[in-house]
This record gives sequence, C-alpha cells and structure tokens, in this order.
Amino acid sequence: MRDLGVGFKYLVKGQRWVARHGKQYEFGLIPGLITLVLYAGALVALAVYGDDFVTWATPFADDWSSPWDGLLRGFLTVVLWALGLLLSVLTFTAVTLLVGQPFYESLSERVDRDVSPDGTAPESGLPLWRELWISARDSLRIVARALCWGVLLFALGLVPVFGQTVVPVLGFFVTGFFLTEELAAVALQRRGVELRDRLALLRSRRTLVWGFGTPLALAFLVPFVAVFLMPGAVAGATLMARELLGEETVGEGAAQDETEEENVTA
Repeated sequence: MRDLGVGFKYLVKGQRWVARHGKQYEFGLIPGLITLVLYAGALVALAVYGDDFVTWATPFADDWSSPWDGLLRGFLTVVLWALGLLLSVLTFTAVTLLVGQPFYESLSERVDRDVSPDGTAPESGLPLWRELWISARDSLRIVARALCWGVLLFALGLVPVFGQTVVPVLGFFVTGFFLTEELAAVALQRRGVELRDRLALLRSRRTLVWGFGTPLALAFLVPFVAVFLMPGAVAGATLMARELLGEETVGEGAAQDETEEENVTA
C-alpha cells in the first residue's frame, strides 16, 4: 500500500516542478487547449445530433407504440453520450500527447536534466516523424485495450448493485493505469522501451501506478482540469519512470527516498 502514496507523491511533485518552471508550464498548456476545443466540439455535436443518429439506427422502433419508442431511444441516446464521454476521458491524454509531442518531449527532457546527478537526459536519436509515428501507433494500441476494458465494465455495470458500486471504482483504476502508461511513455519511449516492455514494467508496480493515475483520472472528470494538469502530469510521470527503471534521482524528484525517510522518522 506504501506504493500508492509514493505514486501520488510523484503526481504532486510533477505539479510542483512545472510551477517552478513557468515557461515550461505555459508551453505545455498549448496542446491541451487545442485538444480540449476539438473534444468539446465533438461532444456538443454528439449532444445535438445524437438523438437523430439513434433514431436513424433504430428503424425497428418506428412501429412501436408510445411511450416505448421514446423510452428506448432516449435511453440509447444517453448511453451513446456516456460512451462518448468515457471515450473522451480515455483518449484525451493520448491525443493531447500526440498533438503536443515536441512540447512534452522537451518538458520531459528538461525534467530529466534537472533531477539527473550528471545533468543529462536520455535521447532517442530518432527523427521527429519517426517519434510521432511510434507514439501514434502505440496510442492506438493502448486505446484499443482501454476500449475493450470499457466494453467489459459497461456490461458489468448492468449487474444490479455490483454494477453501481464496484464497477465505477474498477473503472477509475483501469483508467488511471492507462493514463499513466500514456504519460510515462513520453520518457520511456525516449529511452527505447517498447510498448510491451512498458506495460510489463507498469504491471510490476501496479499500486505505484494506481497511486499516480487514479487521482489523475478523477481530476480529469472536472472540465478544463485536464488541460492545466497535463504539463505537471508529464513531469511527474517522467520522475516516476526514473524510479521504475532504477535511475538515480536527486532533488525534488526523489519521492521514494523522501517516503523512506518519513517511515524511518515515524
């Protein structure tokens, strides 16, 4: 359970880091703002035209008597919008990171230099187009996995009691895991760690990942919060990636060492 606290410390330390580096924070906001506008437009369009789409997709209900046709289509419209919202939460980070690849790569490298004992940062050595391609490919794979989990959780959500209590909690943990993978990928991909190895690395420290990603998933449900937390989330994920790989970290990034010191003091 201690790893839960350590993971949360990395999330907080990432926000502290960008607060101390205002210029990096301002640049890091740009991709999130662009993505927010795109997603807001898509959700508004879904809210406006969702009913028309459901009516078109359910011609068999045209002959149903009132109020059953309206109840069915109203329910399906709500489900459609809820799935759109869930998909937005699951994919917002991936799309923002793809849009802001150069911004977040620069931010992550700056964090590495700041907390590395020798002041250096790992470099991929790949051209930008290649990094964008790898990032887009891996993001699609992660989104596919997240959608499979989303469908499973949606089906379990129909189970009485269990679906209204346990499933929402599981959903936040699953979302937190995938959010952390996307964020940590900025630093890990630069180190040449492939997707399969990244997932294995994160699974080996699930409680650490949940401590970082689950609070972030909850915060991302609040409108606009995701935009302002993204730069710090990338910084925190970079710090956490260093621990997962066993790299020495000095200064503000040493959340693990700080936790151990607190335990000794206690």
